[in-house]
Amino acid sequence: MSLFIASLNSGSSGNCYYVGNDKEAVLVDAGISCREIEKRMLNLELEMQKVKAVFISHEHTDHIKGVDKLARKHNLPVYITPATRGNTRLALKKVLLQSFKADEPVSIGSLQVIPFTKKHDAVDPFSFMVEYNGIKVGVITDIGIACNDVIRYFKQCHACFLESNYDEKMLEEGSYPPRLKDRIRGGQGHISNKQALELFIKHRPSFMSHLFLSHLSQNNNHPDIVEELFLKHAGETNIVIASRHKETAVHVVGMQGSDLPKASANAIRIKRSVQMSLFE
Repeated sequence: MSLFIASLNSGSSGNCYYVGNDKEAVLVDAGISCREIEKRMLNLELEMQKVKAVFISHEHTDHIKGVDKLARKHNLPVYITPATRGNTRLALKKVLLQSFKADEPVSIGSLQVIPFTKKHDAVDPFSFMVEYNGIKVGVITDIGIACNDVIRYFKQCHACFLESNYDEKMLEEGSYPPRLKDRIRGGQGHISNKQALELFIKHRPSFMSHLFLSHLSQNNNHPDIVEELFLKHAGETNIVIASRHKETAVHVVGMQGSDLPKASANAIRIKRSVQMSLFE
């Protein structure tokens, strides 16, 4: 009994995360095109037929760009709050629109998706935890601070996609105008590497097997910085850097690698040098 997880893309160029079991899956956000989502899932030998729903965290373009076409083409329900829907130009049929409320689980087959609130400069922003057979995977990106809800759910995660957006020195010394810098670090934008690491060190559960560092800034961060920072404190947790250019390997939470389907087992064996080349 396991969950298969992958980042299909992560960053301001688009965000899309896959979480599923042997029978069904969900996508959290669809911020890249339908074509790219299909292509990257095919690269990973993940079946679109298993995707049963898309959950939208907030209305920013890098989280909703591909959802219209994806939902129409594959007849997928889109879970989105009315406030978030009202701040988009999505042209989805009403029959595909579904809502959710904070802390109320949504059943997608044998998966339970639990939305929870976060701090971000959007009208009604949410993060999510996907649960199956006691295994819990968090998707926690675009958070201005590690608020109480974020901490509460992070403590439960066997695996997590966690934002590590910017290096504080790079942001301070970079070319962004002061107003944008203040927006990023002002408590309603994004969290820094330092803040993400503090959350990880203080609140990581002993059973956390995977941490996907996500939504890295292209201009104010670098994968090498993030990897070096977190590996010092990783212990038994597998650290994965999610790319803004390409899908990650499929990782499995909840069973031994020897039990994996062949394609997934091969994907997990990708060496660090190959993974990091995605950023070059």
